Amino acid sequence: MHKQSVLIVDDEPLAHEIVIDYLAEVNFVSTIHQGYSAAQAIDLLHNNEIDIMFLDINMPRISGIELLQSLETIPQVIITSAHRQFALESFELSVCDYLLKPFRQERFLKAINKAVYQIQLRQNNTGNVKSDSPIARTLFIKVDKKLAHIAVEDIESLEAYGNYVKVWTGETSVLTPRTLSSFETELDNNNSPFIRIHKSYLVNPAHIKSIENSTVLLNSGRLHPIGKTFKTSVKTRLIG
Repeated sequence: MHKQSVLIVDDEPLAHEIVIDYLAEVNFVSTIHQGYSAAQAIDLLHNNEIDIMFLDINMPRISGIELLQSLETIPQVIITSAHRQFALESFELSVCDYLLKPFRQERFLKAINKAVYQIQLRQNNTGNVKSDSPIARTLFIKVDKKLAHIAVEDIESLEAYGNYVKVWTGETSVLTPRTLSSFETELDNNNSPFIRIHKSYLVNPAHIKSIENSTVLLNSGRLHPIGKTFKTSVKTRLIG
């Protein structure tokens, strides 16, 4: 996976420290640039190839919104602001996500996933990736105190486990403090073909070996039940 160059633009040093601390847990960042004003950001953008920009809105002299309006081309932009009232205007400028301060690592991670996906999608559409090849979709999920990097195509299934979700890749799994519904929404938003077969299970059709007697057999040999209320939707998705 191509490593990303990141730019943090915020007039508060503590805000830089928080983003840098969160970025330290992922393995896809090549360089972190730091700007404390819009003027510094413009200089860094002109002299460096920036993939993802974390941008505050309330800054002296030139705001984050005014900065975006002044740029001809922009990287993937994730707004980091303590003020929710700028969200609509920000999304009208095609920002990738809007993080409301103070934000937790889980929310930060979701924003990063969206930005990386958009970068991969753009590369695919501009010919940097073969047009007939699938986009290499990835997820960064919290495991213990670190972030695990997992390719979506390697995930066989996701299993609700109390306040956690087991992410199964073959015969092994990792446990992450998220809900199954949050995974379902994120995967649906990015056109990943996972199917809800039970209130406690999402499965990747590419890893289904067979279906028999309301049970899904995966390539790893694991079995998952099909819930009564999901039988019709599973049949429709897999058979048509």
